[in-house]
Amino acid sequence: MSTDAAKMDNLRAQVDRRIREFVERQLPVTGDPDLEPLRTAADELLAGGKRLRPAFCYWGWRAAGGGDVPEIFTAAASLELLQASALVHDDVMDKSDLRRGMPAAHRRFQTLHEKSGWHGSATQFGEGAAILLGNLLLIWSGEMWRTSGLPARALAAAQPVHDHMRTELMCGQYLDLLEQAHGENTFDSALRVALYKSGKYSVEHPLRLGLALASGGLEPWIDELCTTYGTRVGIAFQLRDDILGVFGDPAQTGKPAGDDLREGKRTMLVARTLAAATPEQAGVVRRLLGDPALDEPGVAALREIIEGTGALRACEDMIGDYLGEALASLDQAPITPEARTALAGLAVAATSRRT
Repeated sequence: MSTDAAKMDNLRAQVDRRIREFVERQLPVTGDPDLEPLRTAADELLAGGKRLRPAFCYWGWRAAGGGDVPEIFTAAASLELLQASALVHDDVMDKSDLRRGMPAAHRRFQTLHEKSGWHGSATQFGEGAAILLGNLLLIWSGEMWRTSGLPARALAAAQPVHDHMRTELMCGQYLDLLEQAHGENTFDSALRVALYKSGKYSVEHPLRLGLALASGGLEPWIDELCTTYGTRVGIAFQLRDDILGVFGDPAQTGKPAGDDLREGKRTMLVARTLAAATPEQAGVVRRLLGDPALDEPGVAALREIIEGTGALRACEDMIGDYLGEALASLDQAPITPEARTALAGLAVAATSRRT
């Protein structure tokens, strides 16, 4: 195993440990047997993931001179709870059935209601319980961040970034809903959603949090690094996610093939497809996109059009361009060689991932 891979494995192990320890401390609150399904759903959701957001935060901290101290792992791990909260709410809004190869939270609670023979609507119970679980994870994320043990001065310096990140995440989710409601999208609007729904809170803001925690966030080069490296990796990250939502292997992504097509996601992939499509092709896309009952032949037909119009290739080229610009920006940043190497590796991992 390479040194870089070993460091990433150690970071994941540290983050996993902090999450387990934090959730265990919630037992006085969640120890009631009736709350066990809530606790189990949180545990299983938090057990998965690549831990990219904590990694960007950690290496931001190290890049600005922060030491390899236990407290930074706790602060960084809190971002996984924020991510889990967003996933639960996103699945409710998209009516997704699966998440990471398991039933989505709202489906899990719906099944609990059905098997228990309870009164009322099982669907409504499932969605309500999932919304509450997402809210609980959001609250826990803030608590874990505040109680990480890092100096109060460091946390105060980074708090505006933390607050802004959560606000932008919610606004990004709304923009995603709005894009689907509008029914058509442009390249600019697709990029805006990619950036605000995922890119910023997945890469730019975790990186900025680590930098601000270690340095106070006052150096001009921090803004430069976050807007060149962070923004570009963040957009490329979401573009890759959009491609996986259409062409990904369900065994790897944990979601049914073509789920984004059934949900009618108005991504850059769709915008480029419609821009390059013939009238006949565009008619097929508009007819099939967003159909919840879209079957495998329908998914295959849309995939063929996306590839045939060159939209898939164009999005792959965009990812490559953004990645190249991001990696080049690292050469200009006044950061440690170790952090430069780690951030380069994270950029590649985030934009070429298969899950």
